[in-house]
Amino acid sequence: MSATQPPVTVLVVDDDPGLTRLIERELRREGFQTAGVGSGLDATEWLKHHRADLLLLDLKLPDMEGPALIESMVAMGRSVPFIIITGQGDERVAVDMMKRGALDYLVKDVNFIEFVPTVVRRALSQLDKEHRLAAAEADRQRLEQEILHISELEQERIGRDLHDDLGQQLAGLSIMATMLSRSLASRAAPEVPEAAKITELLKKTVAMTRSLARGLHPVASEPDGLMSALHDLAARMTGLFHIDCQFECSRAVQMNDNTAATHLYRIAQESVSNGVKHGCAKHVRIGLISDLETLTLTIKDDGVGIGTLDPQRQGMGLRIMHYRAGMIGASIAIEKQRSGGTRVTCSLPKEQNGATNS
Repeated sequence: MSATQPPVTVLVVDDDPGLTRLIERELRREGFQTAGVGSGLDATEWLKHHRADLLLLDLKLPDMEGPALIESMVAMGRSVPFIIITGQGDERVAVDMMKRGALDYLVKDVNFIEFVPTVVRRALSQLDKEHRLAAAEADRQRLEQEILHISELEQERIGRDLHDDLGQQLAGLSIMATMLSRSLASRAAPEVPEAAKITELLKKTVAMTRSLARGLHPVASEPDGLMSALHDLAARMTGLFHIDCQFECSRAVQMNDNTAATHLYRIAQESVSNGVKHGCAKHVRIGLISDLETLTLTIKDDGVGIGTLDPQRQGMGLRIMHYRAGMIGASIAIEKQRSGGTRVTCSLPKEQNGATNS
C-alpha cells in the first residue's frame, strides 16, 4: 500500500468473537485497519458513523441474513464492496451471493485464517482495476465530448464566415451582375445572354452558400432558436426530398442551452434523413413539447420502419444519435410503430435543458 494513502479499512461482521479477533489480527499484520462487529444491526450502526473500504460478511448472523444486511446498506446509501464468509457445505449459497455482487467468498475450514489476507488483496485489486477502468471510461467520454464540442464550435465559425463574409461578397457580386445585365440589355449588347447566365449562377451560388451556412450553424443562439431551426428543417426536407414534412409545436418552447438545442436539432435531422433515405417515408412529423419536467422531441414517419435496434448493431448515424442524447443527459428510443414507420423519441429532463413554455 502506498505511504501517501490511508490504510484500507476492513469491517468484519461475524457473530463469533474469537474468529473475528483472529481475522482482525491477521489483517492488521498485513497493514490493514480493521473493525469487528457481531450482528447486522451493529454493522449498520457502525457504518452510520464510519467508512469501510471492504466488508467481510458472515452469511448467517444472529439477527439477520447476510443478503438482508446488504439490502439495508444499499437502502441507507452506505453500500460497501463485500466478501462472503460461509461454512463448509454452503458454497452454493456463496456463489449465489457473488451473483448479487459479492467480490469473493471464504469458507471456514482449517486454512480459513491463512487465506483471508490473500482473498482480501485479490478483491481490492479487482476493485482497483474496476475504478481505473471507470476513470479511463470517464476520461474517454470527456475527450469525446470535447472533440464534438470543438467540432460544433468550428462548424459554427465556418457557418458565420460563410454567411457574413463570403455570402455578403457573393450577394454584392450578384447585385453588380444584375445591374450590368440590365445595362447591357438596355443597349442591346450581344453579351446579354452570357451576362444573364452569370447573374443566374451567382444567385444560385448565394443561395447555396446561405444553405451551407444554415447547415453548419442551424440553431441560432436565441431562446426560440430550436423551434425556428426545426421549422426550417421541415421546410428544407420537404423541398429537398419532395415529401410532406411538418414541424408541430402547439406551445412555444424556449431553450437557453444552445448546445443542448443543437444536439436535439442534429438528432431530428438524422432521424428525418434516415426515415426518407432508408425507410422511404413520404410523410414525416417533427414534434416538440415541454411540460413541467421534460422536453420531448419526436420524429414520426410512415416509412417501412427500422424496428427497435440494439445500439451496438446500429449504423454510424444512429450511434451518433444515441451519443448526442447521452451527452446532454437525454434518453432516446427508436421504435417501429404499429401503424408502420418509425418513431424516434428523445426526452430531456427539464433541469438539464433550460427549456420554458411561453
